[in-house]
Amino acid sequence: MGRITVVAFAVALLLLPPALQAQASGERPRARDVGVEVGIFEPGPWNAITDVAGVRVGHTTVREGDRVRTGITAIWAHGGDPYRERVPAAIHVGNGFGKLLGVTQVRELGELETPVLLTCTLCVWKAADAMVEWQLARPGMEDVRSLNAVVGETNDGGLNDIRSRPITAAQVVAALDGAAAGPVEEGSVGAGTGTRAFGWKGGIGTSSRILPATLDGYTVGVLVQSNFGGILSIDGAPVGRELGRYSFQGAVSGAPDADGAPPAGDAWLEQDDTGQGSIMMVVATDAPLSDRNLQRLASRAIMGLARTGSFAGNGSGDYVIAFSTAESVRRAPGEAAPTPAELGNDAMSALFQAVVESTEEAIYNSLFKATSVSGMGRTADALPVDETLAVLRRYGVIR
Repeated sequence: MGRITVVAFAVALLLLPPALQAQASGERPRARDVGVEVGIFEPGPWNAITDVAGVRVGHTTVREGDRVRTGITAIWAHGGDPYRERVPAAIHVGNGFGKLLGVTQVRELGELETPVLLTCTLCVWKAADAMVEWQLARPGMEDVRSLNAVVGETNDGGLNDIRSRPITAAQVVAALDGAAAGPVEEGSVGAGTGTRAFGWKGGIGTSSRILPATLDGYTVGVLVQSNFGGILSIDGAPVGRELGRYSFQGAVSGAPDADGAPPAGDAWLEQDDTGQGSIMMVVATDAPLSDRNLQRLASRAIMGLARTGSFAGNGSGDYVIAFSTAESVRRAPGEAAPTPAELGNDAMSALFQAVVESTEEAIYNSLFKATSVSGMGRTADALPVDETLAVLRRYGVIR
């Protein structure tokens, strides 16, 4: 292809709608690229958790042979020392079938003192050990004798040889050291490499909202690691039902395995189950919030999850970690109780709406951006974009 032809192709590509641009370039679109605009508030420039100033995200994707499909995702609240400049934080548990490390100290003290890591279920302790070693070796940590590592997980054992616990300390450090601001890679990357959601390939997704100036202009960003079941709904359109892939499908269709038990073999890929799986939701905001109001904010993320079609099944671990990056509410270890200027209860409602919208769209992005992944002799198919768009048009979500 000559230079003139290449330039002409690039110009033509820019003239296409975003969804067609993505398809023409070989990339999968985000939800907003195809016209799915969730809610009333506008997203930030990146439509990502990194729109909250200071927040950084890093991924290490681990793919080895035909059996290992996993990874690590690291989320930093700010660019300073996470131990010396602790941020207020809260954790909300929608359903507690999971291994969220560090939860009790966050609930007791209402703060984070490490970055947040996401990985696979049986790698939680290896990831925590690696992060503790890394953080204790940082300058100024020589006398530290206690460190509360916060590590969340979802179970990617369908596509990943999870029993081999296939991550290394170097991979964890790479995610921590490689964290960056700006656009966040989504889909089958990092901690989302081997996950699935609603019977299709799940993964990492993110979104943000900026409140209007009349509502103080604060930013809320959400990042998710999606790996759960349910009946997929996109902005109200029953995509899972229309495409014939949803929880309890066998039971309601009268199939032979209609006893409601989780399916055997590769049937898990069809999501004919009882909503097994998990989701980690990380919420960041620059609004100056106490851990008490962060707890309230975290609980609203579950509403965004519910809008996508999740019912938080018995085997689903549904967790929200929320923190504020505002400098006025940060805490130093051992200091007297701070008396920061923080938002009052009456200012919370717009933030609640923003976190619901951001969570919902982040989950959609995790599905739209995820590519098909094979591992352990199985393949999790990516959400079929063309078929999904046809359903969305039929129900008036997009034109």
